[in-house]
Amino acid sequence: MRLIIGGGIVLLAVIMIFLMVRKAMDAGKTEKTEKTSEGTSQEAGLEGAPDMDVQLLTVNEYSRPGIALNQVNGVVIHYTANPGSSARANRDYFEGLKDNHTTKASSHFIVGLEGEIVQCIPTAEISYASNDRNSDTISIECCHPDETGQFNTATYDSVVNLTAWLCKRFGLTSEAVIRHYDITGKECPKYFVENADAWDTFRADVEQKLAEL
Repeated sequence: MRLIIGGGIVLLAVIMIFLMVRKAMDAGKTEKTEKTSEGTSQEAGLEGAPDMDVQLLTVNEYSRPGIALNQVNGVVIHYTANPGSSARANRDYFEGLKDNHTTKASSHFIVGLEGEIVQCIPTAEISYASNDRNSDTISIECCHPDETGQFNTATYDSVVNLTAWLCKRFGLTSEAVIRHYDITGKECPKYFVENADAWDTFRADVEQKLAEL
């Protein structure tokens, strides 16, 4: 009789421990889901995503308004117009706008001179980059070494890969890849505005990469 009772106590203890562990695991899953919904690593954690450094801007009215982007209809290519600057330096400039209030500007991604990708804003939110198309596009800001605005090889290849991956993720074709110039007439990205053939080649490279994904 004692053996049966003792066995029952042990079994009950094992069940209680199992339930406690399960509860802790479920709590961990909930916390992870909440963080993902906030955009802490939306893109970086997805299968096939290019390597990126997630350095999200602080939510503020000058560079990350926190407004939902409910439909993605295009990817917009920009250039920094700041020769030789790094992706991180441009990201920090956007972050600083919350304090100095000099303008409203930002981008979802910045691609640097070594091909590094810095993510500033989750793709579930708008950026202040493309004027009337902020509400339905993802923006990529690109660093360049000199005044011509031409991207070096590392930047170019990385932008092609990132753009193609975004097109695949949101069900877009290369036809949905546009320049800031195509929205407002602004000379951005400068090299692709002044050299239409280079822009056509870029879109063709994106299409080829997209077919490989």
